[in-house]
Amino acid sequence: MSRIGEIPIKIPEGIDFKFKGNIVEAKNDKGVLKQKIHSGIKVEVKENTVYLSRPNNSKYFKSLHGLYRSLLYNMMYGLSQGYEKLLEIRGIGYDVKVEGKTVILNLGYSHPIYFIPPDGINIEIPEQNKIIVKGYDKPLVGEVAAKIRSFRPPEPYKGKGIRYVDEHVRKKAGKAAVTA
Repeated sequence: MSRIGEIPIKIPEGIDFKFKGNIVEAKNDKGVLKQKIHSGIKVEVKENTVYLSRPNNSKYFKSLHGLYRSLLYNMMYGLSQGYEKLLEIRGIGYDVKVEGKTVILNLGYSHPIYFIPPDGINIEIPEQNKIIVKGYDKPLVGEVAAKIRSFRPPEPYKGKGIRYVDEHVRKKAGKAAVTA
């Protein structure tokens, strides 16, 4: 019995939830999210609650049951609350600013990096060294945050670069510390 898959999902106010064939669609004023569901997993909507069921108790369908329940829950949560990732820039002379929708990153290269986020993603700069990536699509928020981090990942000697706020970067001893 899948513990995650058995938990029903409440549909929040203002979200229009539809299920046609094997495609689930949830939408509100923020946007539209679609998810393709395996044909063996059944989706039922009763009184603003979504229930998922599986055809049998094989390991394969147990795993799919929990997976699709989590994906549908993430859709509902994203459209009602939203997701955000916090990034931090460390390094002398590194800064970030937003002009219109374009994010301009100065990360120690000979040129600035111009990044235009996809639709549904908002990027805020509350401080000179902080970046907040917000959106309603959880995978897209994570993907954009990882893309921004990839412009200058944290290096292990001085710790300079872009990192997640809760990320711990292990520092290595330099050459001078080894010989001393």
